[in-house]
Amino acid sequence: MGIEEFRGSGEVREGHRFDEARLQAWLLDNIADFCGPLTVRQFKGGQSNPTFQLITPLATYVLRRKPMGQLLKGAHAVDREARVMAALGKVGFPVPRIYGLCTDDAVIGSWFYVMGFAAGRTFWDASLTEIDRAARPHYFDAMNATLAQLHGVDYRAVGLEDYGRPGNYFQRQIERWSRQYRDEGDAGRDPHLDKLLEWLPAHIPPGDECCLVHGDFRLDNLVFHADEPRIVAVLDWELSTLGHPLADFAYHLMMYRMPPVALAGLAGVDLAAVNIPSEAQYVASYCRRTGRGGIPHLDFYMAFNFFRFAAIIHGIKGRVARGSAASANADQLVKWLPLYAELGWQQAERAGL
Repeated sequence: MGIEEFRGSGEVREGHRFDEARLQAWLLDNIADFCGPLTVRQFKGGQSNPTFQLITPLATYVLRRKPMGQLLKGAHAVDREARVMAALGKVGFPVPRIYGLCTDDAVIGSWFYVMGFAAGRTFWDASLTEIDRAARPHYFDAMNATLAQLHGVDYRAVGLEDYGRPGNYFQRQIERWSRQYRDEGDAGRDPHLDKLLEWLPAHIPPGDECCLVHGDFRLDNLVFHADEPRIVAVLDWELSTLGHPLADFAYHLMMYRMPPVALAGLAGVDLAAVNIPSEAQYVASYCRRTGRGGIPHLDFYMAFNFFRFAAIIHGIKGRVARGSAASANADQLVKWLPLYAELGWQQAERAGL
């Protein structure tokens, strides 16, 4: 499967359709200056919450909704996504404008929110082959700076002091994803995930920190300026919470150890040849921006994130089995589950703890 299959939008897929007239009536009542007629298209990406493009003569919006069907408890919290973006927008962090949240299932069948459409460029190839070679380091620096900026936001000052539980982040997250993995009976089991859910709790590094974390900060969730190496919007906040900054950074850093299959990865790429910073250089830039002398236990953080990522794909596999997966390409993504689970165990072995 090529990553290009996730790009762009198309007709609303069977099983994801809803009453567009009822949606338009809600938009007229809840969004100032909204004017029809309304055209609805569905984005091809978005593995968790179905995402739609709302096109009108005067403006374009984006709608994200909970999927239909049986959902795991606590998942698909579109209200949390809307809340965190609204809060960050007030302090100048690059997020789309939030226009409204609907918690009335009667409108389109599940909760949803509407935000502004972020115009710009989204990349699915971590090698940035679409960008001039000389400019590529600047795009990586923009990603690095934006994540460091997020981790520096005073979450209390923006009204998010209750957005998560501070402390013991790794323990709680390992328990959460282990429980979700075990509960997702429709997706079966994976031997490497079974080993990781035993290994991880016994090797959590000492020390704790807390900040606002994105949870899914990767290349294809970023919208860059059309002509400049500058991020204009960070998307997909479903997994955001109060957590450990190094967990968030290591998830982003996974691209260096992830092959370019299904999602953007750099493993096997000659970084010097394509003029992209090395993993060590990228880590050093983040440490400089955040006042760190380095990142001990980086391999543990990587193992944790590969486990978490594989557990997310495992959940998608369950939704595919039940027919409620958000993306048309979900069944293609889940075939890579054994690879990502194995990569997670490789990080654990590399940690040598």
